[in-house]
Amino acid sequence: MMLSGVLLLLFLTGKLGSAVDVVNTEDNCSYQDVLNHLNLKKDSELFSMTRPVKNFRRPTEVSLEVLLYAILDVVEKDQKFIPYVWTVTRWRNEYISWDPDQFCGINNVSLPTEVLWKPDLTIEEMTEKDKAPPSPYLTINSKGDVEVQNDQVLVSTCRMHIYKFPFDTQSCNLSFKSVIHAAKDIRLQASDNSSEATEWSRELMRTQYEWLFINMTVTARNATDLEDQDIIVYTINMKRRSILYIVNFLLPVLFFLGLDLASFLISDSGGEKLSFKVTVLLAITVLQLILNEILPASSNRIPLIAVYCIGIFGLMLLSLLETIFVMYLMERDTQDNEANRDQSESEDCNGQDKALNNCHREVNKWTRCACIYDVSTGETPSEQLPVAKEGSSSTSKLNEEYQTLEKLSHELREMEKSLCQLLINSKGGEKPGYWTRMAKRVNKFFFITYITVIFVFLIVMFLKWQNVL
Repeated sequence: MMLSGVLLLLFLTGKLGSAVDVVNTEDNCSYQDVLNHLNLKKDSELFSMTRPVKNFRRPTEVSLEVLLYAILDVVEKDQKFIPYVWTVTRWRNEYISWDPDQFCGINNVSLPTEVLWKPDLTIEEMTEKDKAPPSPYLTINSKGDVEVQNDQVLVSTCRMHIYKFPFDTQSCNLSFKSVIHAAKDIRLQASDNSSEATEWSRELMRTQYEWLFINMTVTARNATDLEDQDIIVYTINMKRRSILYIVNFLLPVLFFLGLDLASFLISDSGGEKLSFKVTVLLAITVLQLILNEILPASSNRIPLIAVYCIGIFGLMLLSLLETIFVMYLMERDTQDNEANRDQSESEDCNGQDKALNNCHREVNKWTRCACIYDVSTGETPSEQLPVAKEGSSSTSKLNEEYQTLEKLSHELREMEKSLCQLLINSKGGEKPGYWTRMAKRVNKFFFITYITVIFVFLIVMFLKWQNVL
């Protein structure tokens, strides 16, 4: 009887103990109970002031994960790279741990970021303060792992290789390291490899500006000397979308070159060809000024697009100089023709003057002959009076005929000039002189050479841009 009573008492005591445990477990079902268990408060120096290790010789292992969310801008002029990245930082706090079974299975607790110590990670290439607000909370788990997630708008410096602009590929680095802690205090390691970072970044990518994201490579530079620092480098590789630059810049320059070629169809005799070429050359100059606003001032090599513009500008300048030279030769030939024409006209005038002088002499002779008085005839003056009167009338008649002939000669000269001009217009001009023929030969030779050089230049530029040469 006594034994059965003892067993009954033990059975009832066990039931009561389990009931009490259930009640106690239900009482520990809040996050505050976990914090009370950890003795974690906002002003607790144990958690926020120092590196969370119980032995200072043991380094804190910090894992880092970076994902590219967007490429906001790339400023070639200032050599700036502005990405929008998502960073996840994890480390172990040795002062934090609890049994989830004692707290209704609570495994994670979110806390304000200022409550716990955080690794002092920075980005070497960052030139401006992060514009995105930091995350106000971090997460801890029952094993003491701490995780902080942040999205950052980074303004970083990036050395641009613009030699093949606008068909270039850029690689910009984001190097994460501790500000003051050496490798003996903090050991950095990447939680993802290059392929995972590339794949996840492509899934998260929202905008790429004018760039096409290629991949992201992760490189861990672990310090061999504990006094140095571990560095994790994320290299973002991207390729420029060049279609807008082709349409808005390369093709217009090529079109202007085509207009310069078409100007060879314009006659060299007037000034229209020269003014047309100068206008096209000024248009190329305007495009060069626009290009100067895009490309950075400092570069180890001259960009191919600058070579492209300078080459076409030089070719068009040579074409302009050739036009000036050809016009000079033709003008020289024109001056020679005018001098010859003036000389021939002077000779014609001298011949006409001689003819007129002869005519004057004949008229005077006839006048004197008509007034001779022959004394031998024995005629009286009164008898000769009718003869004198007859001679006077014939002299006035000769004068009238002379004036008529002179007027007719002048009209004939005018008709001769008109007929010569009509003949020149009907036959397409006079026979070209020596300098005009020379100018046409120079123009023909230069045109053939000009086209050949243009084709060779454009082929070489294309091969350069395509990495063939």
